[in-house]
Amino acid sequence: MSENSKVKEFFKLGEVGNYFLNIFKKPDPNKPTNVNLRMMHGINKISIIVFLFAVIFWTIKRFI
Repeated sequence: MSENSKVKEFFKLGEVGNYFLNIFKKPDPNKPTNVNLRMMHGINKISIIVFLFAVIFWTIKRFI
């Protein structure tokens, strides 16, 4: 196994990582959508942002 493929394998995101990256992209206009799916993705965006904010706030509070 070459060094380059080892690095790629280390940073491989998998299904959860790809979902995290895809949730903040613009939606594909050719893909069918419904209200429930859009609401679910909207709530997921809000929860991810709030979680990251809380982790950053906790880290800053912990070390200062």
